[in-house]
Amino acid sequence: MRTAFINQLCALAERDERIWLLCGDLGYSVIETFADRFPSRYLNAGVAEQNMTGLAAGLALEGNIVFTYSIANFPIMRCLEQIRNDVCYHNLNVKIVAVGGGLAYGSHGYTHHAVEDLAVMSAMPNLMIAAPADPIEARAVTELFVTTPGPGYLRLGKAGEPILHAADTRVELGRAIQVVDGGDLTIISIGGMLGTVLKANEELNCRRIYPRILSMPFLIPLDTAAILDAAEQTGAILTVEEHGPGGLGTATAEVLAGCGRATKFQSLRLARSPIKVSGSQEELRAAQGLSVEGIVQASELLCRGPRPMVIG
Repeated sequence: MRTAFINQLCALAERDERIWLLCGDLGYSVIETFADRFPSRYLNAGVAEQNMTGLAAGLALEGNIVFTYSIANFPIMRCLEQIRNDVCYHNLNVKIVAVGGGLAYGSHGYTHHAVEDLAVMSAMPNLMIAAPADPIEARAVTELFVTTPGPGYLRLGKAGEPILHAADTRVELGRAIQVVDGGDLTIISIGGMLGTVLKANEELNCRRIYPRILSMPFLIPLDTAAILDAAEQTGAILTVEEHGPGGLGTATAEVLAGCGRATKFQSLRLARSPIKVSGSQEELRAAQGLSVEGIVQASELLCRGPRPMVIG
C-alpha cells in the first residue's frame, strides 16, 4: 500500500505544485521517489513529529496541500496537540499518513502497534479518516485526499498487501465498496482485514453461508446508508478491524442504535488491553480472533443465534 500511495502522490504532484511531503526521519526505501523528483517540496523534519506537524500547518496556511508521513503511532500520538489545535481546529489542508496500521509492525512490540489510532483521530474536528484495504483503494484515497479540502488521516498497511479489487473499482468519498453479494449476513471490514475476510468467505460458502461483504475505506465520513441497508436486507452485521474499541465496530453500533433497527450485530476487533505484545502480524491477529477461523465462527454464531433485540 505504501508504494501505491507514494506513486500516486508523485503522479498528483506532477500536476499540482501545491503538494508537499514531510517525513519524520522515517520512510526510507519508499519516499525517495518523491524526494528525488520534487526536492523543493520535500522536507525531512527529523525525529521531531511536533515540529513536522507545525511546519505542515504553516505550509498549508500558505495554500499548499501537505502530507506528513511516518510509522504507525509516530505522526499521531507524539503530536496530537498540534494535530488538534494547529491542523484540525483551523481546518487546514494537512493529510497525516501513518504506515503500518494495526499490528503490521508486530515484532517491534506495542510501541509500534497502531491499535487506538482510529478512535483517537475520530475525536478530532473536521478530519477525514481513511484506511484502504489494498493498493487499489490506497491510490484512489490518495487522490481523494488531494481533491478534498481539509485535514485527513490516511492509515496504510506496511508492504506486500495483495490487490483485492479490480483495477476499475470505483472508490468514492464516504462510500462502502460491495465486494461480494449475499443475504445471510453482512461482513464489513476496514483496512487490511479484507483479504482475511475473503478467505473466510470461501469457508463460509462451503458451509452454505453466503455473506454480503463490504469494504469500508472511510471511517469518516461513514457510509451509514450501506450499514442500514445491510441491517434491513441481511438482518445481521459483523464488523472486522485490526483495531481496538472506538473504530468501525463502535461507529457501526452507533448507527444501529440511533435508528432502533432490530439487527444481530458483533464487532470482531482487538481487546482493549494487549493479549500478546510481540510476534508476527498474523500471530497477533490470530491470538485475538482476527483470523479465517475467528471470522467463520463469529459469522456462524450470528446466522444461527437467537433473533435480535431492538437496539435504541
